[in-house]
Amino acid sequence: MFTAIIFDLDGVITDTARYHYLAWKRLAEGLGVPFDEAFNEQLKGVDRMGSLDLILRRGGLDPDAAERARLADQKNDDYRQLVATMTRADLLPGALRALEAARGAGLKVGLASVSKNAGTILERLGITGYFDYVVDANLITRGKPDPEIFLTAAERLGVAPKACIGVEDAAVGVQAIKSAGMVAIGVGDPTILALADRVVPTLFDFDLAAALRDLAV
Repeated sequence: MFTAIIFDLDGVITDTARYHYLAWKRLAEGLGVPFDEAFNEQLKGVDRMGSLDLILRRGGLDPDAAERARLADQKNDDYRQLVATMTRADLLPGALRALEAARGAGLKVGLASVSKNAGTILERLGITGYFDYVVDANLITRGKPDPEIFLTAAERLGVAPKACIGVEDAAVGVQAIKSAGMVAIGVGDPTILALADRVVPTLFDFDLAAALRDLAV
């Protein structure tokens, strides 16, 4: 029986991907590194420093640790300026309904986001109160596909991993959920999210009651 559900943030609850894209694009082009939407796909689900490393590697750049930290902070400052404009209207279709359904079903609700700005985004969206615990990049040392973030969320919620459903839109995120010993719901393209136990186009198409019934072992 499932007693908790753990959501990713970007691409599941809201689409901050476009803000990440704009901020990374500005940084990359300032470094003389080509950056387009196709390359941006490689950054999906990857934490900030991991994403920066991919950009630097593409440009054949190898700055020291201090410069890497400065570049990461620069990107984050640009990103925070963009997300400061967010409102509840920026929730993705079905996101609020899914959160309400989870609450109505008596599940504990967690968030597992590699964004250090997750708390700020939840506040902007007006949905902080729907979550029992939020795990972000400040609480982990290893990014997805390592299962640490989902295992940490389960631990903080006081629930065994096998009693959790994880919801992700990135392949590395689904891999992290499965490695954590949880059931995975993929949101997006089933060919990309092939490891998921079930895939829906958006949370608008997610039937929590059916998932609780059909995916229980």
